[in-house]
Amino acid sequence: MKTGTVFTPNSLRSASLAFVLLSVLAGCQHLYSAKTKDPSGAAADNQADSGPRILDPLYNAGHVDPGVALDKSTSPFYPSRARTSAEGGRLSIDLFDPPEKCGTCHTEIYAQWKGSMHSNAWHDPIYRALMKLAGKATNGLTDNLCIGCHTPVGLTTGEATPTGEKMSEISNHGVHCEVCHNISAASGIGNTAFVLTPRKYGRPLKFGPFKDARSPYHDTEYSELHTTSALCGICHNVTHPFNRMPIERTYDEWKDSPYAAEGIGCQECHMTPGPGRAAIGGPMRERIFTHYFVGGNTLLPALFGSEKHAKLATEMLQRAAKMDVLSVRNVRPGGLATVDIRVSNIGAGHKLPTGFPEGREMWIDFSVLDDNGKVLYRLGRIDSEGHLDPGTHVFKVTLGDDAGNKIDLELWKATQILFDTRILPRGYADVSFDFIVPEGAEGMLSIKADLCYHSFPQPLVNYLLGSDAPKVPTIIMTSLSKREKIGKR
Repeated sequence: MKTGTVFTPNSLRSASLAFVLLSVLAGCQHLYSAKTKDPSGAAADNQADSGPRILDPLYNAGHVDPGVALDKSTSPFYPSRARTSAEGGRLSIDLFDPPEKCGTCHTEIYAQWKGSMHSNAWHDPIYRALMKLAGKATNGLTDNLCIGCHTPVGLTTGEATPTGEKMSEISNHGVHCEVCHNISAASGIGNTAFVLTPRKYGRPLKFGPFKDARSPYHDTEYSELHTTSALCGICHNVTHPFNRMPIERTYDEWKDSPYAAEGIGCQECHMTPGPGRAAIGGPMRERIFTHYFVGGNTLLPALFGSEKHAKLATEMLQRAAKMDVLSVRNVRPGGLATVDIRVSNIGAGHKLPTGFPEGREMWIDFSVLDDNGKVLYRLGRIDSEGHLDPGTHVFKVTLGDDAGNKIDLELWKATQILFDTRILPRGYADVSFDFIVPEGAEGMLSIKADLCYHSFPQPLVNYLLGSDAPKVPTIIMTSLSKREKIGKR
């Protein structure tokens, strides 16, 4: 009598696995032996004895965001990634309203925006000076990339030039209502990867975070993009357009942070929401995002006359960090004492500091005094020209060129990150200070430390603006002090 085959669940699973494996191998054989096309479209013959033929990952992973504009045929404002709903990309300035018109209904939001860094993005003299240097060094190759974030309307209408001549008031307003609320989509993150759609069916159209928004003046459309940090990432990630070197990574820093995992986005901190109305006569809502766009720039809002925005920036910086003394060792006459301090990022959802690599300077000003107030040791002073003491503990990213030379201004030459001492979100950095306790010292020592911040280093501002350079305010983000008894020798 012939015995039949018994199919158990395990044997069925094994058979299925074997079938899948054979299918994969067959597919691989087809990939190795079939005629394939190279990126140019030309056919390539694979001989039976030739090596494996694997598709170039660049063309096999179209979902990967390159972070830069790949070519001029798909990027009408190359090397900016900006696009529009118009054929050919160019828009007419007549499609946009000035922010003052928006302010007639959105009065409170307009008042918050006015004086912000967004409103002054194009007028920023440090940006304009840097753009001029970059444009001259690259024969204008970088102009559109810079212009795209600082006046998107100026870029897409063709009005903006590095000199800023003959620009309309609308373009001069930098990043305003008609920029963010005309973004219908994003083609990626960074390098101005927005799509501007100011009108549809001949009518003005605005995109926003509310599904029930209505306006007697313009059409409205709900935009999920406007509820996410990806909207901010359109500009707040900057990549070298030609060698793909990461220049600014504020969005990525947030994306990789605990804040992103907890659903705390950019808008929660920089557009802190609260109850209110988006417009006159609009419904009362529990969450209306403010439009102060508070950031780490304390210099320029004050320079443009908005003490309110400068104050908000200062307060945000003073909520961002804390310092603790971890240990004090060997405090005795003639001894080499050591103080260990921990600096923690407790309030920033990105690295501390973030953004503008040439600026955003944070450091510790550390000092030790005796009972009479005499300074026995200090590291972290600023001289009359704005230079820090050599050896100061600075939290900063430093870029370099091919030869490993430090780059302060010429970002277009950057090819590598030399070092990055900034502090991760909810991370910390431990710093040690060593100093000699004088012979014969007795009593108590006062240990003091200030965590200081500059929006821009004073030497950089002096170089770019010359005799018109303003004095950069030093913001004390947080401080600590401790009294330590001097031990016996």
